[in-house]
Parts: sequence; structure tokens; C-alpha cells
Amino acid sequence: MTNFELGIWSFPVLLVMIFLRVPIGLAMFLVGLGGLYFATDGMAMSLGKLKSEVYSTFSSYSLSIVPMFLLMGQFATLGGMSQALFKAAESWLGHRKGGVAMAAIGACAGFGSICGSSLATAATMGQVALPELRRYG
Repeated sequence: MTNFELGIWSFPVLLVMIFLRVPIGLAMFLVGLGGLYFATDGMAMSLGKLKSEVYSTFSSYSLSIVPMFLLMGQFATLGGMSQALFKAAESWLGHRKGGVAMAAIGACAGFGSICGSSLATAATMGQVALPELRRYG
């Protein structure tokens, strides 16, 4: 079986697992591990590849800065900065339907252009924007 065929067969297996209510992360892990098993020469090789990929992912620069951005988002939330920003956004875009959601998207775009990391932006702005979006309904 070629790698292309393996990828074609993996997608329906993933969908079946999701429809059987297997958690998405676990379903993706099992399908990926099965793909590695069939693409490489057995379980020892696929587990070795899994180990090296996990280490290289967690040692990358993009993931190493996420805890500091989460801390910064926590400071922004506890300091009241996020409430002030969303109050300003509501006065600017609140008259439109979905105006606060549009303001959250704009804030994500601005923060992403400043920090340069989409992963850190998603982590930080999700932490800051979610309580305010829930508060505004």
C-alpha cells in the first residue's frame, strides 16, 4: 500500500471513529499511529518516530513562548484591561449585529501582527476574549 492510499483510507477511518464518539484527539492519535505503523516497518519504528516528533514539537520556539503569553493574558484579564478594551469595542461596533465578535476578531488580528505567532495569539486572545464574549452574550 502506498502512502497516498494509506492517507486516503485513514480519513474514512477517522470519520468512523468520530461518529462512534471517540474523542477527536484520541481518534487522530490512533489513526496517525496506525498510519505510521503501516508506512514504516512495524511498531518499534513507528514508536521511535512518535518519540522524536513529540520532542521536536515541544522543543520548538513557537511552543516555548506560549506560557508567557498565557501569563500576559491572565494579567490583562485580572487587571481589567480586557474589560476596558471590550467596552470600547462595544461602543465602536456594538450597534451592529455580532459587533463584539467582530471586535474580538480584529483584536486577534492586531495582536497576531504585533507578536508574530499565531499559536500564541490564539492562546492569549482566547483566554482574554472568551469571558468578555460570554458576558456580552
